[in-house]
This record gives sequence, structure tokens and C-alpha cells, in this order.
Amino acid sequence: MLMTTFSLLPKWEFTAAAFIYNGDRDKATNDGYSTMLYAKYMFYENKARTGGAAVKFGTGLRPGVISDVNAQTAFRTYWMNAPVTVPLFGDKLSVDIMPGLSVTRNLVVTKPDLAWNFTYSGRVAWYPWSQKWSLVGEAFGSAGQESSIPEIKAGFRWEPNRYQVWAFTYGKETHGDGSGDSKFEVGLMLFTPPFFCIWGCR
Repeated sequence: MLMTTFSLLPKWEFTAAAFIYNGDRDKATNDGYSTMLYAKYMFYENKARTGGAAVKFGTGLRPGVISDVNAQTAFRTYWMNAPVTVPLFGDKLSVDIMPGLSVTRNLVVTKPDLAWNFTYSGRVAWYPWSQKWSLVGEAFGSAGQESSIPEIKAGFRWEPNRYQVWAFTYGKETHGDGSGDSKFEVGLMLFTPPFFCIWGCR
């Protein structure tokens, strides 16, 4: 996954992302790709800047909510969700919830013209030692006419400074019978100082 976010306007973010995924364990080939474009508007932020609420809307999908039917038709899916972050216990605990809806235009004759899904994501981050280290748990998926297998993740997040965040997680799909693919992931977010802003940087 490669994701680039531009904060060009106050309270707004614009993101472009690309995903390449491999599900058949053949390292010589990939099983497809997905792309995503979306905008985010933050309409509330607390004074400490540790919590807030926003609305996101866009097109495209991430692999965690992709079914076999729409894996190659990401741009026929449109979605919106509402991420909310709530800090608790003096910022020792951070809770994120993100309910949403998506609609996909199908090209399969036997499928409905429009397939609706409820999408969900929840994350809890606990900072037991300092604000630089946290233990993180996450669950996400979708339910509806083209629902996906729910997935859970758990791991560590390291924030050595304001410009980088590292994540080390273990994830697993949650089939009803206990089976499902599992994997380790390493992620990195890099932030730059403001260098280009419409109407000037603050």
C-alpha cells in the first residue's frame, strides 16, 4: 500500500492510495490492485488536538473491504464514513470509530445494479509508557450485499517524533469456523512541515 495525503486547505485532507495484493501465495504474480481517492473534512477538534470528528467521502476500495466480485472494479464503488476519535483517561487511551456506507455499481447480470454495504472500523490505542509507544487493536470489514470477511489486527505503534509513525501489527481474517489468512505487517507514515498551502501556510 502506498498512500499520499495533501492538506492543502484548513480542515481538509485529500488522499490518493494504491494497493497491490497477492492472495494465492504465488510470489511471482499479483492477484490484482485497487486504488482509492477521497477527501476528508474535520468539522470538530478538541483544544488539545487529541480527538475530533470528521467526514470522509471518495471512490475506490482498500483490500480489507474488497470481495471477489468487486476486486477489479474499485472505481465503481463510492463511499462515505464518519471517523470519530475520543481520548480517555488523560490521553492514555484513544478510541476511534468509523461507521460508513458504500455503494457499488455491478456489471454482473445476476447481481443487483447497485450493491449497498455498511462499512465499519474500530481502533483502540493504549499508551502505557509514553506518547511515543502504544499498543493498538483494530477491527474492520463490511456487511451487506457484497460483504467482506471481518479482519482484526493487533500490534505496536512507535512515534519517535512528529514526522514519523511506525506500526508493527499482526492481522487475521475472522471466519466463523476459526480459519482465515493471517499476516504480519509493517507500516510507516511520514509527515512533512507545511511547504505549500492554498491561501498560505500557518
